[in-house]
Amino acid sequence: MRYLPLSPDDRSEMLAKIGVDAIDDLFADVPADKLLTEPLDLPRRKGEMEVERILGRMAGRNVTASSVPFFVGAGAYKHHVPATVDHVIQRSEFLTSYTPYQPEIAQGTLQYLFEFQTQVAALTGMDVANASMYDGSTAAGEAVLMAHRVTKRGKAVLSGGLHPHYADVIETLSQMSGDRVVSLPADPRADEDIIAAIDDETSCVVVQTPDVFGNLRDLTKIAEKAHAHGALLIAAFTEVMSLGLIKPPGAMGADIVVGEGQSIGNSLNFGGPYVGLFAARQKFVRQMPGRLCGETVDAEGKRGFVLTLSTREQHIRRDKATSNICTNSGLCCLAFTIHMTLLGQVGLQRLARVNHANAVALADALAGVPGIEVITGAFFNEFTLKLPKDAAKVVEALADKGVLGGVPYSRLAPDAGCDDLLLVASTEVNTEDDRAAYVAALKEVLG
Repeated sequence: MRYLPLSPDDRSEMLAKIGVDAIDDLFADVPADKLLTEPLDLPRRKGEMEVERILGRMAGRNVTASSVPFFVGAGAYKHHVPATVDHVIQRSEFLTSYTPYQPEIAQGTLQYLFEFQTQVAALTGMDVANASMYDGSTAAGEAVLMAHRVTKRGKAVLSGGLHPHYADVIETLSQMSGDRVVSLPADPRADEDIIAAIDDETSCVVVQTPDVFGNLRDLTKIAEKAHAHGALLIAAFTEVMSLGLIKPPGAMGADIVVGEGQSIGNSLNFGGPYVGLFAARQKFVRQMPGRLCGETVDAEGKRGFVLTLSTREQHIRRDKATSNICTNSGLCCLAFTIHMTLLGQVGLQRLARVNHANAVALADALAGVPGIEVITGAFFNEFTLKLPKDAAKVVEALADKGVLGGVPYSRLAPDAGCDDLLLVASTEVNTEDDRAAYVAALKEVLG
């Protein structure tokens, strides 16, 4: 029996109500050449066991991050996640809980979100953090919209070192809101003069450190120039582990800090779910997107937790909301909080140092391969190689030899003219044998 919840008359009534003639009109903004003109060439039906076999064979073609030497980064990183993290988040009271609308019966959820916010604020060097976003890229997009609200301007300047996916999200949101984006060209060596691009029309400037090429950037002078023109500095990062070693963005004058928290507590998982981090200065707190959890006392003076600065407009009167992102990556930020709690400040710093040492050892080893140039001067655990061949083809050849050697920048920005650049990451999971295997495979591929 087929499930048909709506009759043709029901559908016609719904279409008339929203003012369109046909369902196809709902996809008018999708370019015509991106729409399918006929159904996909797939069987109309298969039995459950048949589907399992087919998908199992397809999955078997993947080379997993744990099965070979792995040096892929560019926004998603392989770190060791203690077994305790997965054990705790799989408890039913955590695994099945969702958004804490009723604080009186969600004290546990609210407390760990409050602890999460405290950890993020401390890591970023900021006054206040929210209870997470979907991921780093959407956090960056929301930060730009927030800056526009604060400054009442509509121009964002994006560094050439910003991850292209983050830039894409910002540009998409800006296009829908009618705002202006000035994206500087790809900047592999961190040579851009982003200060010159800031003027009195600028709402915000978005700079990533470590940037997508791995460069560590001093944001101090950029912040000074932005503030002199009444603009905000938005600092972004994709590798939160770096904050265990480098100077936090808040200490360099950032007004809003956004990034990806996947590296702490969350394993690589074919694209998600991840957890976006968002922190800001206290004076901007009422313009922050998402939700915040606060600590208070009840009528009897007992400690308790509540949702604060998260008005009903976030959930119902959407046209009045500062942001229509009103949920959070709850289980992912719980995993983040558990891992951070296990590490503590000293543990995080030690782990960050191991990451940096492994990356330095790898960069030194790869620099000895004929034809290879390490173009990143100062980095944390990720750097960029300039290759004598097309980086995408080199990566494929390395994969055939059992080494996942990194991400070609051309995969992130196909039209940037950087086809010979390879982004390479090395974390605490990489061993001396892994590095030796990479060097040997790269020599063969380039030889």
